[in-house]
Amino acid sequence: MRTIQARSLAIAVVLGLAALAAPVGAQKQEAPTIKIPDPGVPEIFSIEGAYVRAAYNNEGYVILGYKTANLSVGDEWLLLELGTTVLNNTPAYKLKRADVTLDIPDGTRVQLASVEDFRKANLAALQNRANIQRDSINYFPAMASQACRIGFFSEVGQQVLPWEDVELSNQRACLGRLFFQIPGGIKYGQYWLNVKFDKSLVRVPFRVFTKDEEKLVNKHYKSLKKQVDDAFKPPKKDKDKDKDKDKKDKDKK
Repeated sequence: MRTIQARSLAIAVVLGLAALAAPVGAQKQEAPTIKIPDPGVPEIFSIEGAYVRAAYNNEGYVILGYKTANLSVGDEWLLLELGTTVLNNTPAYKLKRADVTLDIPDGTRVQLASVEDFRKANLAALQNRANIQRDSINYFPAMASQACRIGFFSEVGQQVLPWEDVELSNQRACLGRLFFQIPGGIKYGQYWLNVKFDKSLVRVPFRVFTKDEEKLVNKHYKSLKKQVDDAFKPPKKDKDKDKDKDKKDKDKK
């Protein structure tokens, strides 16, 4: 299992990948800049792939993959790949269906689809598409090494029943799929996956790209990821700042 490096969780700000815009008059090869949406909660955000986003705070960690959703604009059903765990010394927590919601571009908050509606919709084609066109979301903190199923839905080929909840612990890397029925169909724009833990809320921002935005992201992915990573670097201590200043002074000489 791949792991993420531990970072300071004391930062009370967040960055999300929102609208992408190249500077006015910029050359074609220049990377776009990232507009920052505000989640309204303290958390840290990271980009782990063109269609993979993660957010976490002191209590919980959430990662999602949404490539299938980006390929389903206009469709009624939105599928997300979800991974989650609790962090540090957080006690085990039962994550319930009602704890997971989705905010869509017009501001509407959408609940997870019911098992009954999911079964009636016959989403075999959507699930098969996701099996082929997906990005790995297997990025977890090192302590979370035990596989765990998020079974809110029982999919095609699964000989198991859906569950109403899943128990999270700091040793469990829980993975599963989420299905939302979107009023008016999937549209381009900013979405937020909301996951409620016992004492806090983690909101993972993701954007369903237009064709032009998608081209920009694929072309400048490394630069965009660096912008986000740099934004979450812990602030330098005075000693480190002095060292950098001394180095710059020496370089000038």
